[in-house]
Amino acid sequence: MKLLIDVGSTYIKTASAHGLSQHFRDFSRPIHEDLRAKCGELLQGVPKEDIYICSSANGGLSTLIIGLTHSFSLKYAKNITYNAGINIIDTVLYKDIAHAPVPGDVLDVVILVGGIDGVNGVFDDALLTYLQNLNYTNLVYVGTAQDTPFISANLPHAILLPNIIDERLHIQEEPLKTTLTNLYQADIMGKEEIKELYAITANQIYPTPYIVNRALPRIGEQLEVVDPFIVLDIGGATTDIHYSKDLVSERLLTGNAYDRLVFKKLGVYKSKESLIHAAKQNEYVYELLSTLDVTEKIFEEHSEKALHVLMQLSIFLVLYKTSKFHQGYITLGLERLESIVLTGGITKVLSQEECESILHFFYKKILGLHHAPAVVLDTHYAIWTLGITGEHHVD
Repeated sequence: MKLLIDVGSTYIKTASAHGLSQHFRDFSRPIHEDLRAKCGELLQGVPKEDIYICSSANGGLSTLIIGLTHSFSLKYAKNITYNAGINIIDTVLYKDIAHAPVPGDVLDVVILVGGIDGVNGVFDDALLTYLQNLNYTNLVYVGTAQDTPFISANLPHAILLPNIIDERLHIQEEPLKTTLTNLYQADIMGKEEIKELYAITANQIYPTPYIVNRALPRIGEQLEVVDPFIVLDIGGATTDIHYSKDLVSERLLTGNAYDRLVFKKLGVYKSKESLIHAAKQNEYVYELLSTLDVTEKIFEEHSEKALHVLMQLSIFLVLYKTSKFHQGYITLGLERLESIVLTGGITKVLSQEECESILHFFYKKILGLHHAPAVVLDTHYAIWTLGITGEHHVD
């Protein structure tokens, strides 16, 4: 019998032939202790080879990208980074680096990109001065080959990779994507709490966003999904959107059919306050609250109703932030969307009708349309099952 375990930022989820279970995490305990306390009976008798674990408990790697242009280097590096399951906290345009703010947080990765091969002298002492003020763990260089000697001479700890921009300004993603994925894996394995979980599994522990993205090409085998579609994974700390690239007009030439974007401040537990802040800044939210028959006082409540409203707001805000009416993120052709799949903890809280009511509000009020895409609730976590084992069912 296979046993699947997902260690999230808020819940521990299990799936086996006995069914699904979900447990709110006890943050006063290490993860492995909490898991054994809540799922000890389930763990008994299952060989390590049949236990599969993924995790987003550590929130992923935090990344800053320094690039030469918004149109090429920064856009290419952001695309690759998101699809490797990494969280981008900020970007710096190189011409502004002398005055760019320095993040106060410790950064797991700094990515440096810019220029095509054949061009030299792109980076200079301004880069070195800026990096001296950063607190980071890894530096990855994927810029012009002609500047590699400057980087290696002054930043010997940098990981040097081939340029992600070829001579035709096309994207070359694999070396950076592989390196970021390996750093993510190393981070997960390096976390003491996660390392403890290898005592119960003989399989690789993967990042949860990677597992979801891996399942998308086969999602139609499990769910009634029509292309083009998006998947919203709404959890306690973040909201991830996985989207079919058919929805993007300005497509990058990559080998991926699906891309991912993560909203670190749109979770309903750990980032609840930032979600409420984002909601209050949106001019349509108060009308939305009215249609839900609540007022902004709901933000001060700790009730089941308040949780439902926050999750509905997460759906609305993600759609709004990826629509043509909002700048700053990728713009999706939501008018052409046929299906929206909801997965994660939201499927255990919201009903089909509650999800549809938000979509109808968004499509009528924001897009001016009288039809909305079909809502598919991944109630049984079929995407997770398919992504982590490559099989349809847990036997």
